[in-house]
Amino acid sequence: MTTSRGELQQEIALEQAHVDKVYDNVATATASARSMAHQGQQMFQTDRTSFHREEDSTALFERDAFAYQAARRLAVLDAEHEGLVFGRLDLTGPESRYIGRIGVRDEEYEPLVIDWRAPAAEPFYRATQTNPMNVIRRRVLRCRDDKVIGLEDDLLDSSVETDLPILGEGALMAALTRARGRTMRDIVSTIQAEQDEAIRAPYQGVTIIAGGPGTGKTVVALHRAAYLLYSNRARLERGGVLVVGPSNVFMNYIERVLPSLGEDAVTLKSIGSVAADVLGMTSERVDRSAAASLKGSLRMLTLLRRLIRRPLVDGPELLQVRVTVKGEVLRLRAPELHRIRDNVLTRTKLNKGREQARDMVVSALAAKVSDEVDVPTEEVPGIIAEQASLTMFMNAWWPTLDAPGVLARLGDPALVADVAPDLSDEERDALAESYTWLQRGSTTDITGWSVADMALLDELLDMLGPAPIEDEPDIDEPVFIDMGDIAELVTTSDSLRRDQVIDPEDDPQTTYAHILVDEGQDITPMQWRMLRRRGPQSSWTIVGDPAQSSYPDQAETSQAMRDLVGRAPTRRFTLSTNYRSPAEVFNLAAKVITKVYPDADLPTAIRTTGLEPRLVSERPEGADAAITAEILQLAGQVTGTVGVICPPSRMQSVLRLTMSDERLAQLEDRLVVVTPLQAKGLEYDGVLVVSPDDIIAESPGGARVLYVALTRATQRMTVLDVTGTAGAWRSLLT
Repeated sequence: MTTSRGELQQEIALEQAHVDKVYDNVATATASARSMAHQGQQMFQTDRTSFHREEDSTALFERDAFAYQAARRLAVLDAEHEGLVFGRLDLTGPESRYIGRIGVRDEEYEPLVIDWRAPAAEPFYRATQTNPMNVIRRRVLRCRDDKVIGLEDDLLDSSVETDLPILGEGALMAALTRARGRTMRDIVSTIQAEQDEAIRAPYQGVTIIAGGPGTGKTVVALHRAAYLLYSNRARLERGGVLVVGPSNVFMNYIERVLPSLGEDAVTLKSIGSVAADVLGMTSERVDRSAAASLKGSLRMLTLLRRLIRRPLVDGPELLQVRVTVKGEVLRLRAPELHRIRDNVLTRTKLNKGREQARDMVVSALAAKVSDEVDVPTEEVPGIIAEQASLTMFMNAWWPTLDAPGVLARLGDPALVADVAPDLSDEERDALAESYTWLQRGSTTDITGWSVADMALLDELLDMLGPAPIEDEPDIDEPVFIDMGDIAELVTTSDSLRRDQVIDPEDDPQTTYAHILVDEGQDITPMQWRMLRRRGPQSSWTIVGDPAQSSYPDQAETSQAMRDLVGRAPTRRFTLSTNYRSPAEVFNLAAKVITKVYPDADLPTAIRTTGLEPRLVSERPEGADAAITAEILQLAGQVTGTVGVICPPSRMQSVLRLTMSDERLAQLEDRLVVVTPLQAKGLEYDGVLVVSPDDIIAESPGGARVLYVALTRATQRMTVLDVTGTAGAWRSLLT
């Protein structure tokens, strides 16, 4: 069916009239929410600075609840909603439904827009020509802010006679060919049926979203988070939703997706930031390949336990305790002390076990008192316990430990050899070498610890337990503080906070009701243990592709996953269509991955550009000039972003190049320089992959990480070897 330009403009005008009505109602609702928020603030204020009546608590609670609900509605209405209305369903009823980012009703409470997550909106994503679900026409409205600029229609039920015009050539393909920006866009208007099935899966248990590069796993998972908050809001808002990604670069890339869908009650953290709740620090630094692989392995559990059991003092002369009772010298030497230490640590955590260990040392010393000593047996332990030599020994032998201080001991190669006899010489050297920075810094230097160290520090904190809380003197704190002429807004939480008691037995980690893990194939076994402490009762969404894994031991990772899932209900969705990569680009990447990982799940690339990837070689001394030339060429060929993906060893030199060259500096808003691990989950219109052989050599995932780099382009890709000849990686293409 063909449509004239006049008919198109007429249809756009009709849709614009409805969109205008929606925005008018949103403006009215926003004004109402602002008024509610102001009323809430006026409900109960006080200028009391010394006391308040207990009966005031009810008014305080009502004021807080009213203000909270008003603020929550205002936040939803004020959120940036690019294209608030994006879809329309014309049903066989006859009935029309408009679909949008949030639900909007008119003054008579009739729906103007149905929230995309509502059951009534499901046919917009699920209906097909074979199963039209009572839909005659599905229309996608392309909007810029509040203006309709285009329409794309699908006729789904041709068996029904209709005079509805059918416009456009497909919303999905139009969206796929748009230039990429520096942040991820939502796909709420172009979700496909297999994606929608994963998005709307039940929240209970574990949902696994798998699929090759470009299948939309990440954005589908984020839409799932928005859907779960909509359909299980009471449970998930109260318990919290955590989204975990591989790096800060990735988190910055996705940060706008959920707010654009009307959801901001979600915590976003990179894997190096997950343990910040207990460690107070984060990391983005990645260890060298050998150290990263070892630190992620479950073998570190045994090593850390041995490290804790190894006292700070050592040697036959130092590792002993000596006291006197009526002139008789009593000693405990290393073997006896080792037995006591092992006995205590078998039953309790180190920081909690000091008093128990001290009592056992006292008892063991008391048992050595001879019958010739003229002291009543029941008084001997007290005499021993009061001696300064015992206190000095306990301070050295069983001090309160913190996780960074313990892990820092691995910077001693001799100690590493002692506590890790099952490691190879190369592994011990790699582990010790990764902590040489401590010779220049300190355990509180947050720039030194690596991403892998965060999981080890979190594990150590769990093994050590919290430091004992010293008794503090009782202080009568005032309920209110005199702030002069400033009116004090008293909240219910203010009056209750002083009565809160922190249970030292509680786990210190922040826990969540639902945890979404992206790039799950890269989560090491030690990191899975760290995540499990944040979600002991959570439901999970796990996104990943084993073919893109940077961790070398897939069997160990699979076992960690099985331990996580346990007996929880599990469902798996595999996305099969590559929407990102042109077929020409993906065909090259597929040749690489099938050589090293034959079981790779290869999706079908549905777009072609007719442009094969360029393979270029340059001598080492000409590398900078070649990188500059290739970036400029790509920037002239695409209108969106250009990504330069280089091995970690070249990262700083390429960044300096982009800042020092005036031509490249002018591309600042479009040009992004990342390592292959930072590129995970990201996409760029043009991609320059620099030195593939070094990418393989510097990653524990080897060619699987090169596969990641080769699948980031949406339009054009150039691969640059800097060895003067064709790189060794090209043997994978034959």
